[in-house]
Parts: sequence; structure tokens; C-alpha cells
Amino acid sequence: MNLGILRLFKISIIFILIQNLYAQVQTYDFDFIKKGELDDNTLLLIGGIQGDEPGAFMAASLIATHYDIKKGSVWVIPNLNFYSIIKRSRGPYGDMNRKFADLSSSDPDYETIQRIKKYIKAPEVKLILNLHDGSGYYRKNHINNLYSPKRWGQCSIIDQSKLDIPKYGNLQEISTKVVNSINEKLLRQKDVYGVKNTKTRQGDKEMEKTLTYFAINNKKAAFANEASKDLPLHERVYYHLLAIEAYMDIMGIEFERKFEVTTASIKNVIDHDIYISFYDEQIKLPLSKVRSILKYFPINKDGILEFTPSNPLMTIVKQGKEYVIHYGNRKLAKLHPDYIKVVKDDRDINFTIDGEKKSVKLGDIVYAQESFLIEPIDDLRVNIIGYVNKSLNSEVGVLVNKNEIQKRFSVDKDGDLFRIEFYKKDKFIGMVLLGFEK
Repeated sequence: MNLGILRLFKISIIFILIQNLYAQVQTYDFDFIKKGELDDNTLLLIGGIQGDEPGAFMAASLIATHYDIKKGSVWVIPNLNFYSIIKRSRGPYGDMNRKFADLSSSDPDYETIQRIKKYIKAPEVKLILNLHDGSGYYRKNHINNLYSPKRWGQCSIIDQSKLDIPKYGNLQEISTKVVNSINEKLLRQKDVYGVKNTKTRQGDKEMEKTLTYFAINNKKAAFANEASKDLPLHERVYYHLLAIEAYMDIMGIEFERKFEVTTASIKNVIDHDIYISFYDEQIKLPLSKVRSILKYFPINKDGILEFTPSNPLMTIVKQGKEYVIHYGNRKLAKLHPDYIKVVKDDRDINFTIDGEKKSVKLGDIVYAQESFLIEPIDDLRVNIIGYVNKSLNSEVGVLVNKNEIQKRFSVDKDGDLFRIEFYKKDKFIGMVLLGFEK
């Protein structure tokens, strides 16, 4: 092996080690999001303590992203056990909702538990709501295996009837009000809600380990809301949102939301109002119909992919040679990397779209009906992914019709949205997405 090849081999090994190190140190800390004006009447809303309960963490995330708090304060933790959400597991290191009594400092969840305890005990917090998806349908009297006192779905849970505190200590009364409010808006009668009092202090050793019991022992009103796992995701979220809004009404917290609380609107928001940006918005990628694999995706040479998600349930995990976009329990897309130096460039790009001149920023998404042209740029090279013209080194100054771009190179499954990449010498500076309107 000559010295040149040996040097190249060593550089390659170092590069691989750096990438693997990045993958190993990636953290899954939960998000803590403050909404509204800080006061002493704060609702602490928690989702994602168990990663196999998507209705719970999806509802909490919608409060974080699609609600404006006009009066009062809401603190939202939509992804308390984020690693378990990514792994689609109740708890990779055991059930986190059984770790609020004694817990060894060597437990992998120890730091997360200590952090959430701090927020629970914060003096501003007056009411805590922990969201869950539970099995079957709770009924006070046994009907069958699915409808039973042993089931947890479709109920509001309290640990005891009353708590001697200045505000919201009438737990049974509050829970009953919430249940009555939900039952006025049932999708079907079998979804009826009830109040489930676990009477934890009377010797329920398992419930003594839970988040809500820790809270009431720290003189905080605490409730859990359960939606049935037998319901589809958007219906679980529907019932969680009804419960959350009922608690906010009781607390006098005023809000505005960006969608109607209907199952159709909720499903649309969950599935379609999602995107992710890269490198300070030099790339913006809609995810509602993204292809499962995007090849030759520009990623900085150091292997670190800087991204900003539109939703706190979204992250990117390095798995082997690929970067996988996760959204809650879902894997949306795999990015096959094209490692290249990424640099910042703030200039606008001049397009002619359907005969009309437009100035476009890197990271923008633009639409044409029939054709577009990118005006020549002195020091930039342009690559329109899916368009082939072997006579051009840079695909500028040429009119491109929609039937000249191969649909299989689109970023979306419909074959309508295409990447236009911009390079300065051997460096990547950003991307514009261009879609053809139907």
C-alpha cells in the first residue's frame, strides 16, 4: 500500500469514527415549552411518558404547536420519554410511570425523572394533567373483558377524591366536570367517559410509583386522561383535546387554536402540517407526502445534520449510513447522504415562472403551472434534480417545462415537487423546492 492510499484510508477511518460518535452521543431530552403569560395559575401538560401511546403525545404536541394561550399559562412537555417514542416502546428501560418513588441514580431514566419532578414542584404550577392511551373502555361495573373496571381507556383518573390545597383540591368534582364536558361531544355512545378513582393511598403499590401520585404528595392537583387504544389515532387525540380544553376552562385559561376540533381536521393537521428545515432554513422539506427514500441528500462533511422540526415529536436519527426522519412512532423518510461542505449564502435567486419574474430565497418552496427558468448566476452552479440536459454544466438560462422533469426524482410521492440545488464551486449553499400545481 503506497503512502497516498494509506493517508486516504486513515482519513476515511477518522471520518467514519466521527460519524459513529455523533450517532452515539445523540440525546433524546424532552422538550419544555411555555405558552402564554407566566403567572401562578399554570397548567403543566405532559404527554409521551410511555412511547406506545401516540394519542397522548400527539395531543400534547398540538397544544404546543397549534394553540395560542391568551390568558394564563400552559407548560407543555409533549415527549417526556422521547427515546421510548422513537423505539415505539412502553419504556426501553422500564415503565417510566413507575419511577417516581425510589429510583437509583444509575437508572437510565434518572435525569429525566429529576428534571420533570422540578417542573411538577414549581410554585407556578397549580394543576398537572398527564395524558395516556389506555386499554379497552373503563366501566364502573363489569360488562365483559373489553368494558370493565380493570380497563383504562376513556376515563379521567384521580388518586383520591380531595386534596387539602388552596386551588383545585376538589379532584373528584373537577374530574366529573371534565368527564361531563367530554360526554356532551361523543363520537359514539360506546366512547363514554367515566371517573376512575384509583384510591392510591389505600395501598395500591403500583400507583404509588406514578407521576400523579408524586404530584399530589407535593400538594399539586394532578389528573390523568386516558383515551382508548381501541380507537384510531385521530379519535384518541380528539378526546384528549376535549379533556385538555375542559381543564383549561376550569382554570380560566383562555386560548385560540388553528383548527376545528373535529376528527377530520385533527387528522389533517397531524398528517399534513409537518415539515423540517435544515442548515438555518437553507433547505425546507415538507413531509406529508415525502418519499420513503431521498438519495444524494446534501449533508455537511462532518456528518452533523443541523435541522429544525415543525413539531417537537420530530427528530433525525443516524442509523448506519442513513439519516432517518422520525415523527412520533413513524419513520417518515431515509436520507442517503451526499457529504459536501455546506456554507451560508443569503442572496436571492431570480426565477421566471410561467413568464413572470420572481425573486426567491434559498429554502423557499415555489410553484409553477407549466414552466420555469432560473436566471444565470455568475458564481453559482445549479442542478435541477430530475432534469437532464447534457450540454449544460449549470442548468440556468434554459426554459424547463414540467414534462421535461422525471417524476421519479421528486421529493414527494405524487411526483410534483422537485429539488433545485445551488453550489458555489465545490460547496453546497442551499435548495429551492419547485412544485407543479395540478
